[in-house]
Amino acid sequence: MKVLLASRNAKKLVELRRVLAGAAPAVTLLGLDDVPAYDELPETGLTFADNALLKAREGVRHTGLPTVADDSGLAVDVLGGSPGIFSARWSGRHGADDANLDLLLAQLGDVADPHRGAAFVCAAACVLPSGAERVWHGELRGRLLPARRGTGGFGYDPIFVADGQTATNAELDPAAKDAISHRGIAFRALATHLSTLP
Repeated sequence: MKVLLASRNAKKLVELRRVLAGAAPAVTLLGLDDVPAYDELPETGLTFADNALLKAREGVRHTGLPTVADDSGLAVDVLGGSPGIFSARWSGRHGADDANLDLLLAQLGDVADPHRGAAFVCAAACVLPSGAERVWHGELRGRLLPARRGTGGFGYDPIFVADGQTATNAELDPAAKDAISHRGIAFRALATHLSTLP
């Protein structure tokens, strides 16, 4: 079965393909570069699930393929859950990882370590041509460091240490990160669903 992964984030696509390939090997995963181009809608939802469904519905509408999409980000406790759905554009420009990290580190500059709790959150949506749709959620709790460590991963990974870990997500090898990550949790559950589809 062919399934569209509706994301243009190259690093996220690598991660999602890795997770889904291991959990649903009978599924052929297509990226947006593998289908006729279409204009993506802006992420106007008020929740991660809203935005994931918006992207997945749009993929089905343009390609007729079952479509999987996610929206994910970082929820910082002392910031009331922000940057949340604005994580990828926290500094004002979408996908500016270094600028987003610099801004967040500056905002947390005076926050003591015991109060630097945060969670990576993911909503993974699957929409079928029949109109059936479902969302799975994943969360990874941890704390934020005052400076970057590690060169792997992307986004806020260099400052995030998951509960029970001593390494940042950017210091973990891909398999170790996938095993605990918010996207890994959500997409393994989604993959179980995909493997039952005809």
